[in-house]
Amino acid sequence: MAQRDDLRVEVSMQSGELLTEEPISDSAPAPSDLIYGLADIPPLREAIFAAAQHVLACFIGIVAPSLIIGGALGLAPETTAYLVSMSLFVSGIATLIQVKRLGPIGSGLLSIQGTSFAFIGPIIATGSAAIATGTLPEQALGVIFGLCFCGSFIEILLSRFLHFASRVMTPLVTGTVVSLIGLTLIKVGVTAIGGGVAAIEVGTFGSLQNLGLAALVLVTIVVLNSSGNVFLRMASIAIGLIVGYIVALFMGVVDLSHLGAASALSIPIPFRFGFGFSPAAFIPFALLFLITTIESIGDLTATSAITGEPIQGKLYLRRIKGGVLGDGVNSLIAACFNTFPNTTFSQNNGVIQLTGVGSRYVGFFIAAFFMIAGLFPMVGGFIQAAPQPVLGGATLIMFGSVATAGIRILATITFTKRSAIILATSLGLGLGVVFAPDIVDQLPPLAKSIFSSGISTGGLCALLLNLLLPGERD
Repeated sequence: MAQRDDLRVEVSMQSGELLTEEPISDSAPAPSDLIYGLADIPPLREAIFAAAQHVLACFIGIVAPSLIIGGALGLAPETTAYLVSMSLFVSGIATLIQVKRLGPIGSGLLSIQGTSFAFIGPIIATGSAAIATGTLPEQALGVIFGLCFCGSFIEILLSRFLHFASRVMTPLVTGTVVSLIGLTLIKVGVTAIGGGVAAIEVGTFGSLQNLGLAALVLVTIVVLNSSGNVFLRMASIAIGLIVGYIVALFMGVVDLSHLGAASALSIPIPFRFGFGFSPAAFIPFALLFLITTIESIGDLTATSAITGEPIQGKLYLRRIKGGVLGDGVNSLIAACFNTFPNTTFSQNNGVIQLTGVGSRYVGFFIAAFFMIAGLFPMVGGFIQAAPQPVLGGATLIMFGSVATAGIRILATITFTKRSAIILATSLGLGLGVVFAPDIVDQLPPLAKSIFSSGISTGGLCALLLNLLLPGERD
């Protein structure tokens, strides 16, 4: 039987308020099929299995930005490998801060931190501009990390004033953002099912081999998740990925050749590439830290909803403020240790939904694995070798679960003409830039970096319309 910790008492000690007076049942969906709630302590075996599934779901997303940026800036292979290691190491530290909650820093939810995709465009643009002037690629990294370091203070500052935004950051806005998070990620899942970008380049995208591998993983997860056996349900994603990985090994599509060149140990060295700053390049970074604040609010709201916790009220707002503050502090730590801004990941919400495990104690195991993988590159190399169709088969259903969480939040409000037009416009614009990304190509670079994301486009639209349109805010 699951144990309970003193999470609510601990939080109330920090705030001086009795959290037991919070009307949780009035504002939380409280899913009835949750096996382990936020404050439950699962047995060791269940906790490790649940943690493994979160790691598998988020691993590629954490290392991908470093791989993309390293390739775009022409970094040496050993430099790119070091950036990948540091992205994992810092994600472990950042996840620990979020789930443990150090004073006011962190949400106390099962929230995983990882490298943000939102900053890839400005980072590549800044690095390319510096290299074009004769700066060495490694020196350009010093300027990039300096910009990220300074920009993190914007999110730290914003977190302290989120209570003023509670009137406009309503369930209508957060539900719209959470829905867009899941819906826009589905494209990523489907692309992985077909074989990923590499398969598109070589003409094997959507081959029967890729579709078959993805279908095997997807069917395995659905069948096991529908089982009445609690252990099989909690381990469904891990088992599905393991089955797909083993089959892919026998098919000869798992490339482990890069493991031989991996270093034995990666030592975190603060500001290894120096520290620089560019006032002109700072503007897009500043705006993106504002955008990621909105996205993080949506991610944290989804996590609260899926784990049966409040999505309105004092406890909810305290967690959101702590989570956004954690985002900013973790991005500052990331810049110090040579990796890119961190943010809450939405992938893990799908894992919580499918496994029924929302215990924050699982986060301690997740954090430990990421730190170990960052220090010992060989560990992460095995997971990084997983074929895209195997990952796609799992992520597709997880991303769909995130969208479902957003729909559940929207279901808690009474729809009026005003709320319907806000939702319709926000979803239309958010999904529109995903379906037709070329529509923003003619915009100025700064505007393009903001509106190329369906989450930021739809989220900003929902926020502004809810603020400007007359009528009662839902």
